Amino acid sequence: MSDEAQSRFYMPGATTIGLVFADGVILASEKRVTYGSMIMSKTGKKVFKIADQVGAACAGLVSDMQILTREVEAQAKLFALDAKRPMTVNAAAKVMSNVLFNRRMIPLIIQTIVGGIDDSGPALYVLDVLGSLLPDTYAAVGSGAQMATGVLEQGYKDKMTQKDAKNLVLKAIKSAVRRDVMSGDGIDFLIITKEGIQEETFDF
Repeated sequence: MSDEAQSRFYMPGATTIGLVFADGVILASEKRVTYGSMIMSKTGKKVFKIADQVGAACAGLVSDMQILTREVEAQAKLFALDAKRPMTVNAAAKVMSNVLFNRRMIPLIIQTIVGGIDDSGPALYVLDVLGSLLPDTYAAVGSGAQMATGVLEQGYKDKMTQKDAKNLVLKAIKSAVRRDVMSGDGIDFLIITKEGIQEETFDF
């Protein structure tokens, strides 16, 4: 691959995780924003609310994250007004997939995890730059994904409690942060249950 092609698909650092537990979904990401070896910000937001019970967590260019999540959030609001019911997690993920695929010639440099809960229960989907859509029970994306995935694979169990799930996500991101210089500076959580979305921040 040429240097130009490599730079075009350059993925800035991040450690971003999604995980299904018994009563919902946790989405989380650390807060460091980097470009190459330079730390651009220590307060970057990489988790976003899409609808009342749907969220997204991203790794990549922050500007692309913001464009993508705002567009899907707008589509979710229009759907709710027209259909008189909230958009399902699967539908939100498909809308996001379509947006990414339609931009494939000039792609949004972003990896995304979409998660939430609806009448079918908790659900989680992973999307790449071109919009490939894969369901899963847990996932990690970004430069720290390899380290985080090892921790998730070792500790994940079906029907985990919210407390155990949060502790596992925290452990996975901390493990990645210790080994990935492009990740760090705290963690933002979206905890999605039938009651709605709870946002939390963990500093370290």
